[in-house]
Amino acid sequence: MPLSRNAVIALSVVALHVAFIWALQSGLLMRAAEIIVPAEVLSQFIDPPSPKVEPVPPAPPTPPAPVKKAVTKAPVLPAPQPLAIPDNTPSPNAPTGVLTPPTTPAPIAAAVAAAPVAPAGPPVVQLPSSDANYLQNPKPPYPPLSKRLNEQGKTTIKVFIDVEGLPQRAEIAKSSGYDRLDQAALATVMRWRYVPGKRGGVPEAMWFNVPINWVLE
Repeated sequence: MPLSRNAVIALSVVALHVAFIWALQSGLLMRAAEIIVPAEVLSQFIDPPSPKVEPVPPAPPTPPAPVKKAVTKAPVLPAPQPLAIPDNTPSPNAPTGVLTPPTTPAPIAAAVAAAPVAPAGPPVVQLPSSDANYLQNPKPPYPPLSKRLNEQGKTTIKVFIDVEGLPQRAEIAKSSGYDRLDQAALATVMRWRYVPGKRGGVPEAMWFNVPINWVLE
């Protein structure tokens, strides 16, 4: 009858145990362990302990300088002076009469400072002029056709006069009702010479209205 599997395993385990016990007794296992496992020498380097640094003690505080006490001296009082007693007895040589206290005039500087300062007015403007005798401006010529048609009226020309008294440009500010008269007046004022206008005494270019009357005689 063949052996079962379990019986074989059990016999193998028993055989191994017996072999192991025999090896222990014979010292073979110990010698094998000594041959296989090398001896290790463990060394440990121990660092020397670092010296302790003691903290530097703080410097003792400087004692404050002693305060000198000011010695106050008692003030020296002046010696009392004798009081003057007024004598109301009139002098025999004193003049008789009523005395009036002198009057003090008010300071002139104070009166001037107290006076209000009047504000400066605007500069005076002097308009240009075209009727000065030395200018010798001729009269505007009457258009012949306007004479035959009896055209009359008043033309006002607005002309710009420079600082030299010369006309720079002109335009009709008010018509006479007749174009021939207006054009004749416009051409005339552009040929004239003028006294320049002034502001505060200084010549200044400005506009000026020149009236031209057209009247048949």
